[in-house]
Amino acid sequence: MDFSEHVALLLTAVGTCLILFLSVKPFWGKWNLPPGPTPLPILGNYVQLRGGDIVKSLLKLSEKYGEVFTVYLGFRPVIVVTGYKAVKEVYVDRGDDFLARGDLAYFDLFYKNYGIAFTSNMDRWRQLRRFSISTMRDFGMGKGNTEQQIQEEAQCLVAEFKKTKETFVEPRHYISKATCNVLFTIMFGSRHEYEDKALLNVIALIHTALSIASSRWGQLYEMFPLVMRFIPGKHQKGFNCMKEILQFTEKRVEINKKMLDKNNPRNYVDAFLIKMEKENNPKSEFHLTNLVNSTLQIFFAGVETTSTTLTYSLLLLMKYPDVLAKVHKEIDKVIGQERCPKIDDRYQMPFTDAVIHEIQRFIDLIPMGVPRKTTKDITYRGHAIPKNTNVFPMLTSVLKDPSCFPYPNEFNPKNFLDENGQFKKNDAFMPLAMGKRICLGEGLVRMELFVILITILQNFNLKAPAPPEDLDITPDISGLGNFPKLYKMAFIPR
Repeated sequence: MDFSEHVALLLTAVGTCLILFLSVKPFWGKWNLPPGPTPLPILGNYVQLRGGDIVKSLLKLSEKYGEVFTVYLGFRPVIVVTGYKAVKEVYVDRGDDFLARGDLAYFDLFYKNYGIAFTSNMDRWRQLRRFSISTMRDFGMGKGNTEQQIQEEAQCLVAEFKKTKETFVEPRHYISKATCNVLFTIMFGSRHEYEDKALLNVIALIHTALSIASSRWGQLYEMFPLVMRFIPGKHQKGFNCMKEILQFTEKRVEINKKMLDKNNPRNYVDAFLIKMEKENNPKSEFHLTNLVNSTLQIFFAGVETTSTTLTYSLLLLMKYPDVLAKVHKEIDKVIGQERCPKIDDRYQMPFTDAVIHEIQRFIDLIPMGVPRKTTKDITYRGHAIPKNTNVFPMLTSVLKDPSCFPYPNEFNPKNFLDENGQFKKNDAFMPLAMGKRICLGEGLVRMELFVILITILQNFNLKAPAPPEDLDITPDISGLGNFPKLYKMAFIPR
């Protein structure tokens, strides 16, 4: 293909985009969307969001346009909602109006609107969520046997840290194995040894896929998916990772299918397979595509959410050794060295409970929230918003809302302590959203964080390779998720 053909193709593409823009603009002109920066043809608000840190860019725009404003990701308008009161309206007060899952082009390319977490089909979501909550409860989610599994996995993790013999290592490499195994057991009914290649491969794929989705490459894809899909870049590596994870899940489902005992379901996949056989309704959502996608979505979210939070936790505790010392003191007083920590211990450990809440608040794991969509034409804060409009409920603006937290921009457990040093709840604490579409595994995450972190601290002092003041706790990547910079540390037995 010569240069003139390239130019012809380029002009054709631009012309097509302009026609699309001119045809879409009158439609959106009928609505009274919230104010926002003026979008450019084709590019939308790329100029305002191109810096690579979309979170900071959106928060900066909120200073000019207010708590609720509109930005365009390419042709697509998105309503950005900031601040505790406004976000609570979206999640709770008017939750049914914003209950549909919003677009995430990077993941939608693979999930194709199937599965429990990434579907905007409300009937599908209701059927799958009702089943998933019931099934996970049946298999002990939030009960003693799940806690026992986490305790056992935490002890395996401690044994691995002891093998490092006080050398400096990257903690994520170890922590992800433990959190992955907890989900393996719940979803598939088995765990893997820590050096198992399948376990290590899945961990690497999940982390790489989500990191790229949160990077500027992922952000560019969200703005221009039809073009970026065919352009070389890191996002293509992310797509390959997603394909491999999906294929891995399909193979694991097939293994469970071959070993299925209909009278003795052992895990989530078994229960779903049995439900599939019982369903005769052609409108049923219990089929293989939803099984594979639901399993992957629960597994994907559960592993990365917990491992990233725990990895960030250790870094913050080394950054603030006075906080760590108080946690150690409370562990020794309430639990001691002879038994495993359990979730109920937190009620006797107000400072530690406050620290864990503050870690989740401060690291701001999902700063933009997971996008929602309007379920019908609505009027919201004086603006007319059509059905199926995307909404970004900015969780970062809630977790750092100065009207809700006395120390919004610093790491300080006093954000969750009263004047008597007792744990104090805060309604603005929503690290994994809230309302009807809150993270399905929120209770599991809470249990894992407490049991695994406290087991580590019960057994080790934490040693950094640099003084606390030199430790960098700012995120390495900030987009769909916040990720700490890679760091090393040593585990010194207590």
